[in-house]
Amino acid sequence: MNTSLSPSYFAIKKAEIKTLILLAWPIMIAQLAQNTMGFVDTLMSARAGSEDLAAIALGTSLWIPIYLAFSGILMAITPLVAHLVGGRKDNETPQIFHQGVWVALLLGLMSLWLLQSTQPLLSLLSLEPSLEDKTRGYLEAISWGFPALMVYQNIRGFSEGYGKTSAIMKIALLALLCNIPLNYILIFGKFGLPELGGVGCGWASAIVMWVMLSAGVIYTRRSQQFSQLPLWHPWHRPHLKTIAQFLRLGMPIGIALLIEASMFSVIALLLAPYGEVVLAAHQITLSYTGMIFMVPLSIAMALTIRVGQLKGAGNQAQARLAAFTGIQFTLVVALVTTLLTMLLASQIARLYTPDTEIATLAILLLTIAALFQFSDALQVSAAGALRGYKDTFIPLLLVFVSFWLIGLPAGYLLGLTDWLVPAMGAAGFWYGLLIGLSAGAVMLMTRLNRVSRHVETT
Repeated sequence: MNTSLSPSYFAIKKAEIKTLILLAWPIMIAQLAQNTMGFVDTLMSARAGSEDLAAIALGTSLWIPIYLAFSGILMAITPLVAHLVGGRKDNETPQIFHQGVWVALLLGLMSLWLLQSTQPLLSLLSLEPSLEDKTRGYLEAISWGFPALMVYQNIRGFSEGYGKTSAIMKIALLALLCNIPLNYILIFGKFGLPELGGVGCGWASAIVMWVMLSAGVIYTRRSQQFSQLPLWHPWHRPHLKTIAQFLRLGMPIGIALLIEASMFSVIALLLAPYGEVVLAAHQITLSYTGMIFMVPLSIAMALTIRVGQLKGAGNQAQARLAAFTGIQFTLVVALVTTLLTMLLASQIARLYTPDTEIATLAILLLTIAALFQFSDALQVSAAGALRGYKDTFIPLLLVFVSFWLIGLPAGYLLGLTDWLVPAMGAAGFWYGLLIGLSAGAVMLMTRLNRVSRHVETT
């Protein structure tokens, strides 16, 4: 790759950053809209009663891992389609789309069955009978939307593979606008409907999932880009070789997302004995960092699209340039979020809680969290670029090592033992996350450098 510091080189990098921003900002809005729906569910269910809120919190902790794992599998369609689009093989993309729908339907039915079969698990938790009933009712209600949600995820990934991200943003905003009145009607029993409480929130979410699918189908049928493609007719039957290729690429992505989510759940369980103050401060930090994470995550998803299209076009040098330019841009964004978090940690904590004790601990945790913005940005953007190269299995192993073999053990040693330093409680786990993310960033960047150089020279 030509790395000459000529004016044309800087012009190319500037153009790449502009392209990534155009791809990433609609993705970021869509992700924020999706997160806002969860916030609305929590806010409105809290008004229905503490037990309804508890039922939704418990139910969400059960369906979110399923959603992350299965939607991660379906993320495979983006690099697959991006490679074909870059190679000007648009006539082959409907086959990928159809096989993705078959995979999505299978995952949707599996989700439906899993969420309808939570009775044995809920019984093991020894919940109050009324809370158990509401949690089960919420999960059974929302389960009916999962087949639609999985098929929509396939539509979303297909559209993103073409670099068409603005329509996905609009559908996410439509879903948010539908979610609020549906929650109000079904939770509180308006317009003659029964008052369903937390269970109504589950039905509202299920309906919204079908709205998203309907909007996605209409979009693909009427879009100038896709209306010329045979996406809905004629239909391809299941093709085992293509489905195997889909799963081979997607399964590691889904497992990696599940590994990351499950680690945060384990940390919360390990901190539970320290009491409400520690858990509340931990949750505040997790909530804030999750929101900030939407920015590098969106850039990473844009990198998957851009690198995949350039790789499919056979432009290996440009693909490598796009990958590392995107990572550099992500680091600049991380610098801004780090500085803002450190400067405004006190104000951020007090936005979440008026409790001085919780806020004081949250400020400490937010300061630690600010430090790993660089590592987090590096690891997620490198993983996004590697997906563009269709490289997902080795990154899965690296994520497992960084989170479960480095980050979590380091957090446990620093947080709950006196082996290295006096036990630091929640702060120790956040330092452990910093260590694990840093290790992951180094390993994934090394992998990206190796993969992109190998591809460029072959």
